[in-house]
Amino acid sequence: MCAIRSLHAELVLYPKPGLVSPIDNGSHVDMDAGLFMRSLFSLRHYFIRMAHAGVQAVSFDVLKEYGMQAERRMLTATNGINTHRGAIFSLGMLCAAAGYCHARSLPLSANNLRSVLRAEWGKALLAHANPAVAKLSNGIRVTHLYAVNGARAEGAQGFPAVFEIGLPQLLSSFATGANAHEAQIDVLFRLMAQMADTNIYHRGGADGAALVRQAAQQFMQSGGTAHPDWRSRALECHRLFVSKDLSPGGAADMLSASWFVYQITQTVE
Repeated sequence: MCAIRSLHAELVLYPKPGLVSPIDNGSHVDMDAGLFMRSLFSLRHYFIRMAHAGVQAVSFDVLKEYGMQAERRMLTATNGINTHRGAIFSLGMLCAAAGYCHARSLPLSANNLRSVLRAEWGKALLAHANPAVAKLSNGIRVTHLYAVNGARAEGAQGFPAVFEIGLPQLLSSFATGANAHEAQIDVLFRLMAQMADTNIYHRGGADGAALVRQAAQQFMQSGGTAHPDWRSRALECHRLFVSKDLSPGGAADMLSASWFVYQITQTVE
């Protein structure tokens, strides 16, 4: 399943500032790679279910219920630790859009996926993003406190972090000779440099968000993975984030989603 493979690709990526990998736990004392693998295993049927739901063009309320069920399975597998809540939403919606396109013989292009998200579920996604009606969570609290967009707003806008930041960076990195690992690192840093990540605001406030943005911008301005010493620069950033207890989980989710879209659209893009 492409969605699971995309999440696994993000998990094994390294060096990845502040985030869990098989090498270390980043800024997390309650998570490790084994926990993420159990979480992934619990989601193996969910993304297929969402694609089938997209084939049937079901309402957003149905998709939302499927997502909530998947979240409960994830929390059972992880003993209550949130490993993939953001990915359940973003990748789930993208799987539904892919299913919709496939059933109607629409090419699996980035433009078609985004258009379907907006046309079929756009109004419901916009309502879902309304902080006044959303269930309180760390992400919702952060959107209120710092006036930044969270995962819900990303969905309501058709995932601009994926289609306007992540996917273009992937294509740019590949065009300049990067391999898959290097391209994914570039995407992660580009996302950290440009998107508002509620995980960062929750852990580090506005100062933490500014630090992450500046560090990521410096990495990309130096050439990203095209720089001959990029690994040591990324590791330095990793150590900095861990020392400040920062973890760009939102950027990691958008990396997985970007890689998913690239994988399913590369034959037509």
